[in-house]
Amino acid sequence: MKEKTVVVTGGTSGIGEVAAVNLARQGARIVLIARDRERAAATLAKLKAANASANHAAHYGDLSSVTDMKKVAKEVADSEPRIDVLVNNAGAVFLSRKVSVDGLEMTFATNHMAYFVVTNILLDRLKATSGARIVSTASDAHKSGKLDFDDLQSEKSFSSFRVYGTSKLCNILFTRELARRLDGTGVTANCLHPGFVGTRFGQNNANNIFMKGLARLIMSFGLSPEDGARTIIHLASSPDDATISGEYFYKCKVAEASLAAQDDDAAKRLWDVSAKISGVG
Repeated sequence: MKEKTVVVTGGTSGIGEVAAVNLARQGARIVLIARDRERAAATLAKLKAANASANHAAHYGDLSSVTDMKKVAKEVADSEPRIDVLVNNAGAVFLSRKVSVDGLEMTFATNHMAYFVVTNILLDRLKATSGARIVSTASDAHKSGKLDFDDLQSEKSFSSFRVYGTSKLCNILFTRELARRLDGTGVTANCLHPGFVGTRFGQNNANNIFMKGLARLIMSFGLSPEDGARTIIHLASSPDDATISGEYFYKCKVAEASLAAQDDDAAKRLWDVSAKISGVG
């Protein structure tokens, strides 16, 4: 990874931060897309300690806002002549239905639309970089999701974990269609299940003390962030799978996603709907 540029969303905590620091140790320069400036500053300090010769950077925006993601992705595109790896990792779970500034259900906005918008705006930089890779964190939770194009914003029915699972299903379908569109460009796109990892995940539900405590308890039984980050690091840096694209990985190997996640028609339709919502793609 020496002198390669890696853009990371969700890189200021958990598996995203572990992956970013590890890739920096391998010689990469890390560019963070973050919301929280204080946490980003702490991560930048770790990145500097891991690779002092690289000019690591951070750009700031709200990942649930299409407008913010357009702005911050353009900032990155304008400042980076080449991008070797894009890691889409930011994600959240919401216990009750909330809407973003764009009127989108927050899980869909944060977990899917941010991937879609950032990736599309950075595609020209990725295509201009030989052997570039796009790595997106999905989850085995996709198996509990159900993609209903008549209720993408969960207005008719909302279940926190089902909606989260659907957003992870979207990540896999997005990767599948992205890889199809990138065929022949030399850029690969893959996604992954990191495993059940003990991180800050779920702590955004600040007003529900019981559920925050429950999330901490559940996460205490999870894998370490170091274990959870291994497949991200592998897909970003390993020469072994440099030409594989459009796949779903677990424990650094190709795994089988659900039948719903292998639906090419749904993948194309999701892309078209996402492009219409965002105005990119």
